[in-house]
Amino acid sequence: MYELKTKENDNSVIEFIEAVENPKKREDAYKLLDIFTETSGYPAKMWGPSIIGFGSYHYKYASGHEGDAPLVGFSPRKANFSLYFATGDTKREELLQDFGKHKAGKACVYINKIADIDVEVLKKLITQSITFLKETYPDS
Repeated sequence: MYELKTKENDNSVIEFIEAVENPKKREDAYKLLDIFTETSGYPAKMWGPSIIGFGSYHYKYASGHEGDAPLVGFSPRKANFSLYFATGDTKREELLQDFGKHKAGKACVYINKIADIDVEVLKKLITQSITFLKETYPDS
């Protein structure tokens, strides 16, 4: 049976951010931490070894695959920041049009630095993602 690697754990978010080598990326990680914490209303938790997540929900697909995931989150990767928002939400695409410089994958939105994006749109993306997931998975 498939075991999820990305599980909530008790590792320190601050220690994880402090281990980010690039000082500017570390500074932006702290800014993202503040924005996500304030906007989501959830405390930051580590998910797996490298994702900082906020809140959680339990999903179950028609295939029977199920698990838990953060409602929103981010990870300061070497190349860029990965931002995690709900997939399947059509409002996400609308918001991304005004987000600023980014690349969007299926599950992630990638940014190089906070200066490249509109922070107010980021806050809307966080709020919209949480609303969408709570409506989609009401039993979480």
